[in-house]
Amino acid sequence: MTERAQPLTCRDVVELVSDYLEGALGADEAREFDQHLATCDGCATYVEQMRQTIAAVGRLRHETVPAHARDQLLATFRDWKRS
Repeated sequence: MTERAQPLTCRDVVELVSDYLEGALGADEAREFDQHLATCDGCATYVEQMRQTIAAVGRLRHETVPAHARDQLLATFRDWKRS
C-alpha cells in the first residue's frame, strides 16, 4: 500500500485484518494499522477477537467437527464464493 491521503478507516481494518494477522502487510501498512488500533477500541477488540477465533479454530481437528456442521460450513463458503 502506498502512503494514504486519509488515515485508515474501520472498514479498511476489516478488509486488511487477515493480511495484518498473517504478517503480510508492508511496514508502512502495518504501522498505519497499528496506529488505527491504538485509537479505535472497537477495531482493537475486533482484531483481538479474530486472533482468538483463529487460535480456537486452529485447535480443531477434522474428526472433532460434526459432519452436519462441516457440511453446513462448506455449503456456506461455496455460496459465498459464488456471490
